[in-house]
Amino acid sequence: MAWRVLVPIKHSAAAKSRLLGATRSAADHAQLVHAMQLDTLDAVLALSTHPLLAGVAVVADELTVRLPVGIERLADPGGGLNAALSGAAAELAARYPDDGVAALVGDLPGLRSADLVAALAQAESCPRAFVRDLAGTGTTLLTAALGQRLAPAFGLDSARRHAESGAVELTANVSLRADVDSPEDLRAVLRLGAGLLTSQLQPQLAS
Repeated sequence: MAWRVLVPIKHSAAAKSRLLGATRSAADHAQLVHAMQLDTLDAVLALSTHPLLAGVAVVADELTVRLPVGIERLADPGGGLNAALSGAAAELAARYPDDGVAALVGDLPGLRSADLVAALAQAESCPRAFVRDLAGTGTTLLTAALGQRLAPAFGLDSARRHAESGAVELTANVSLRADVDSPEDLRAVLRLGAGLLTSQLQPQLAS
């Protein structure tokens, strides 16, 4: 089975408000959010020839960033992240009935392609599966195999809620678990090794 990776993209003006203190200005904040989103997508697109990757899509209400070639855009009808992911996953399942759907958060600028592949390979044997973030309470990846609803429950304590819904917890390396919600998270990912665009913004970050 191959996977359609689905990444939610939020307009930068409203995204990652807890990261506002990590930059010197609103413009720098927007640039940082864009960089993290694009570094995440680049890590996925690096797998474009891998047999486990069938395609990449984003769900977004509007875009202020130019998407890399090869990414499908699905409209966000509103209603929040889980509603957007549910609708987009159902649309992908209808269009591509032979592929599974994997929802990946868009704030993984340190993501290593090999770590994503390893998790997707594990998920092949599970109807639904998830990866817990480094904080232990959130979710960075949620998968649904053929014929399964994604049933996302992102938000507060999403890892617990995904486990309670029957999703199997996957073992994953740190780069797939290191989402960025705070300045401390960002510093940790920069130490880990972030993607090119995020790394280049270090001079613009608040000290």
